Amino acid sequence: MKPLRNILNSIKPHFEKGGKLEKFWPVYDGFETFLFVPGHTTHSGAHIRDGIDLKRVMITVVFAMIPALIFGMWNTGYQHYLAQGITDSTHMQNFLFGLVKVMPIVVISYAVGLGVEFLFCIIKKHTINEGFLVSGMLIPLALPADIPLWMVAVATVFAVVIGKEVFGGTGMNILNVALTARAFLFFAYPTMMSGNSVWHADTAFSGKVDAVTGATALGDAASKMPIEEFTSKYSTLDSFIGTIPGSIGETSTLACLIGAAILLYAGVASWRVMLSVFAGGYVMGVIFNLFGVNTLMQISPLQHLFLGGFAFGAVFMATDPVTAAQTNTGKYIYGFFAGFFAILIRVFNPAYPEGVMMAILFMNVMAPLIDHYVIQANISRRLKRVNIKA
Repeated sequence: MKPLRNILNSIKPHFEKGGKLEKFWPVYDGFETFLFVPGHTTHSGAHIRDGIDLKRVMITVVFAMIPALIFGMWNTGYQHYLAQGITDSTHMQNFLFGLVKVMPIVVISYAVGLGVEFLFCIIKKHTINEGFLVSGMLIPLALPADIPLWMVAVATVFAVVIGKEVFGGTGMNILNVALTARAFLFFAYPTMMSGNSVWHADTAFSGKVDAVTGATALGDAASKMPIEEFTSKYSTLDSFIGTIPGSIGETSTLACLIGAAILLYAGVASWRVMLSVFAGGYVMGVIFNLFGVNTLMQISPLQHLFLGGFAFGAVFMATDPVTAAQTNTGKYIYGFFAGFFAILIRVFNPAYPEGVMMAILFMNVMAPLIDHYVIQANISRRLKRVNIKA
């Protein structure tokens, strides 16, 4: 790393005050502090004495998403060959095909998003916001593999500008940035984000098929496939491992749980939110099982947690420290209702048989209100314990 450090030191004067590229200082500073620990210290008194900063936290979250990304690439290839009737494709063939399809989406997401971030930094003359390091990976993982790249670019611009920058940048947004991008695509281009069909194949390798679409597991359930046929086609184990159609990073609950373990071990995400999201979804699944009037209601509560983007949302979206509830009690309430409403929307909205996106965005809006009432309840309890003497 020393040669890289020397290169940065040699060009740094051009970006400092008085240099030819002074106005581009936020761009240089963003790259330098991304690669190396910042060399400056706190001037107003350190309130956190730790060797980690926001960039390191963001990188930890990105690292936790790597298992979902790798599996998503493999599953993209697996679903492609499976749609063609090829069942003996190798793991490497599956992965390479998925790599070719998925990496451009990731590159566009980061290139466009960071471009917008740098532009705002130059205009507003502040240092680069680190939050997009996570959002730039979350956006592609929440999208289907056949999404046109121009749609990814438009959604990313919308999410960064409308979902974050208008509120003041990283740490000020009230809605999850990645879910804002997905919501924009869902309402602007519903045929691409309807939730009931998924891309399987194109001409990237075979040259034989333009595109093959087929229902996702939730799409089949919403189409009133008998529960016996559904469980035969989509076993609980397959749903957990993720060898089913779906968006790039959402199909494998196993990969999401590996990411959850990394986040919890690093102390980055809240276990209270994660646990309560799964608890809320399970409770809603049990309630629906009591009625069981259609296939979506008859799916076992456990399998509901493995289908669609539930696990991905619970681990990486609901735990966003900016948009989630901040109080400990509030985190339980926030997470429980996020999971509860996710299954509720999934069952009662067959036109879009998924509910994680809308449920988490709704709870993002409600989080400040939840914290307010939790704090007020705590104040009331403490006032009752006060012994006022004349």
